[in-house]
Amino acid sequence: MLIALMAKDKAGALQTRKDNRDAHLAYIKDTGVVAQAGPLLDSAGEMCGSLVILDVEDMGTAESWAANDPYAKAGLFASVELVRWNKVIG
Repeated sequence: MLIALMAKDKAGALQTRKDNRDAHLAYIKDTGVVAQAGPLLDSAGEMCGSLVILDVEDMGTAESWAANDPYAKAGLFASVELVRWNKVIG
């Protein structure tokens, strides 16, 4: 099952994102369930959120993955949404 994780950073949290980026990328690599991922960008081109496509068994697994993401543990996000996603193109 594909799940889109869409997260928006707290205002003024760019340094928190930068400080935890290496751990976040290692988590993505180590868990092996991320099909696609990348930061959302604001009008100035700065990172301000995340879009992660998870390939997992169920929503519970996606919720656990999201809760254990180093970004989440660092308190980076103002909001996180998990939605089932259907890949049509690509």
